[in-house]
Amino acid sequence: MKPLAKDLAENGESSKHDEEPKVAKKLDLSKVKVEPLFEDFVDFEKFSESDFRVVKFKACEEVPKSKKLLKFTLDDGSGKDRTILSGIKNSYSAEELVGKTLLAITNLPPREMMGIESCGMLLSAVCDYDGEELLNLIMLDGNIPAGAKIY
Repeated sequence: MKPLAKDLAENGESSKHDEEPKVAKKLDLSKVKVEPLFEDFVDFEKFSESDFRVVKFKACEEVPKSKKLLKFTLDDGSGKDRTILSGIKNSYSAEELVGKTLLAITNLPPREMMGIESCGMLLSAVCDYDGEELLNLIMLDGNIPAGAKIY
């Protein structure tokens, strides 16, 4: 997995975490393969049960003995820290994500991974590019407050 933002850094362009994401190198769209759309519909009532929220990173660290997991401490607007584990270590470093504003689904049942309880899921866009999976976390404007609900 390789996020487009890393392409910028490899090309010598700035990728500081306090800057707005820049447009990465232009992809050759003939090499992009996306998963097919689901054929089954989800009714609005079922969709409405999902709680999508803006979350702000407070801290991020690698999970010991894990090749893929990062552990995030997040502000979800509730006044309590939320822990979410995400298997994105091959795409992002912990340091480059601290302070970012992202999108999470917050009402998934807690799931234990590597002995740590994860309470939610960070959302990302994924596609196959020329045989390599590209993963890009969905990053939002830093002016959106933690806990804002996505409709």
